[in-house]
Amino acid sequence: MGKKKTDIAIVNRSFWPKSQVIGEGLLQFAEQAAQHHSVCVITQAENDLAALLAKEGRGEGIQIRACKAYTTSASSLVKRIAEAVFFMLWTFISLVRAKPASVYVSTNPPVVVPFIVALYCRLFGAQYIYHLQDIHPEAANIVVPVNKLLFRLLQAIDNYTLRHASAIITLTEDMKAYIQQRSNTSSPIHLLDNPSFEVTPVPMAQRTKDIVFCGNAGRLQRIPLLLTAIQDYLKQGGKLCFTFAGGGVHAPDIQTLANSYEQVQYHGFIPATEAADLVNQHKWALLPIDDEVTKYAFPSKSSGYALSGAGVLAVCGQNTAVARWVRKHETGIVCDANHAALVDCFFSIENNMSASYAVSPEMKDKLQISYFAQQLYHLVSSGLR
Repeated sequence: MGKKKTDIAIVNRSFWPKSQVIGEGLLQFAEQAAQHHSVCVITQAENDLAALLAKEGRGEGIQIRACKAYTTSASSLVKRIAEAVFFMLWTFISLVRAKPASVYVSTNPPVVVPFIVALYCRLFGAQYIYHLQDIHPEAANIVVPVNKLLFRLLQAIDNYTLRHASAIITLTEDMKAYIQQRSNTSSPIHLLDNPSFEVTPVPMAQRTKDIVFCGNAGRLQRIPLLLTAIQDYLKQGGKLCFTFAGGGVHAPDIQTLANSYEQVQYHGFIPATEAADLVNQHKWALLPIDDEVTKYAFPSKSSGYALSGAGVLAVCGQNTAVARWVRKHETGIVCDANHAALVDCFFSIENNMSASYAVSPEMKDKLQISYFAQQLYHLVSSGLR
């Protein structure tokens, strides 16, 4: 229906500079694509994104279609839902105006915006690539149970989007299998790791700190288990020191533990670049995750941990995607998610702090932001006619 005005549209509610890793990756993807194609970015921003890009000498040749962002993670659920609906409408209007031939859309926000992209592409004869960095409504349902009727409706909507995508991108073999099983899609599914900032690993002998947890202290990260195990370990005379950084619903509980023990530090929320430096100072990094959610998502902090050279202490079931990832890449050890096992694991680490872990050069390359951007550009541009 009509001649396309734009070659590629990138749809993602979070973009550079607010999203410091994925947002940077999407910006690099857009900049690379703009060298050969007309490109627009459909997103939200707190300030004038086009002016900020120009000021920083970034985004040359990229058309920005950014609506105002009004909410934060601390906003009420009703306000966040309202803003998601507003962004959905903004996305459709922007697509109709830009008339892209190929659209990249991810699960930010999930389900409804990818569906809007699918509808646009069906109406206007365009193609889209669907990037599932988590699978909804299943992932959301673990945190906040969704009404059964609404759950089935959202699944049906997302299945439609999956079946009509030119290509699908996701994180793990487990997620790929679940997508295929749930939607019965015949679209090709590609695996792409979430990227992280490149860091120069500090030699293990020069690292001055013990164990760090860096990221969202949410309901899926087994924070209550971690905190009670750390408390018991310290009461039994454990000598390791623990560092926490990041926000989330369990932030007050972490602060309470830090107030009670000198061996526990809590930094609160810190920028991604500071987080990468903080992990690089530690010998071990905690990667706790709810077993069920590994079917539908994968902890983004894993890439940063691996690149830092810190040993990864995964706290999860032995048959999860996270456990298999740790063993496959030899990045650390896996501890069963129970109190006694975790306390014993802390003592075992204390008695063997000289252990060293490093990802392969090939894996290191695949976790770079530049590799992430290149792969997105290749997948999205390959179908342009």
